[in-house]
Amino acid sequence: MAASGRTARPTFGSALAKAFLYSFLICLGIVVLYPLVWMALNGFKDNGQIFGDPFALPSRWTWANYVQAWNRGVRDYLVSSLLVTVASAICTVLISAWTAYGLTRTPMPGKPLIVGLVLGGLMLSPTVALIPLVRMLQAIGLYNTYWALIILYTAFRIPFSTFLIRAYMLGLPKDLDEAARIDGASEGQIFWRIILPLCQPIIISCIILHVLFAWNEYLFAMVFTNGSAVQTLPVGLTSLMSKNGTNYGVVFAAMTISALPIVLLFFAAQRYFIRGLSEGIGK
Repeated sequence: MAASGRTARPTFGSALAKAFLYSFLICLGIVVLYPLVWMALNGFKDNGQIFGDPFALPSRWTWANYVQAWNRGVRDYLVSSLLVTVASAICTVLISAWTAYGLTRTPMPGKPLIVGLVLGGLMLSPTVALIPLVRMLQAIGLYNTYWALIILYTAFRIPFSTFLIRAYMLGLPKDLDEAARIDGASEGQIFWRIILPLCQPIIISCIILHVLFAWNEYLFAMVFTNGSAVQTLPVGLTSLMSKNGTNYGVVFAAMTISALPIVLLFFAAQRYFIRGLSEGIGK
């Protein structure tokens, strides 16, 4: 009779399934990462090497294309994107978290209607609102400024972020709120010191999703900015490619620089990102 503590040996079918899963994940990783690696490597080449053998390693490693791309405007576009993305991400997360707290932790009349109105913002198309938004921003003097993009990115991402954070807060025990109120804590103290730290995974997930949106957003950045001083990377790269269309090494270098911050951010926070989405949406 077999010992009770003995673990069962893996069967041939389970081993085959695991091998197939690992092979699939490796192939998927190659499909995702290879275009990024190929783009970065072509940033070290000149046009002769790119057209001669685009899939080979550079014959001579030089940073000239990256330095040229950096000095031709990528630096300014990168600063603009960082400023707009960070500011709008902070505003979006704080407003959405406070809204979700009110919709889940405080009693109020007509709460289902308010939830429906907030989530109804997900159905608003940015394209339909372009003309009214242009006129409004021109009237208040915010057209062609950082504030135009910060306000628009925040406004259009609040409904989705509120939806995720609210779903996460619904799973938090309300006994924490009641205990804090008994100890004399105000609503603001409960939010900042208890609820917000507990929502760290979904907060990080919302930040990453917002950064991906704001960093790659093109329509608003093209319509509401017309000067290189405030243009973000998507619009700036278009301008750079029109000026250096024949120098593909510089173009590849500029694209690599623009993609690098997002890649590093995702790899650094992927554990929190997956945890926040799985716990938030699953509730």
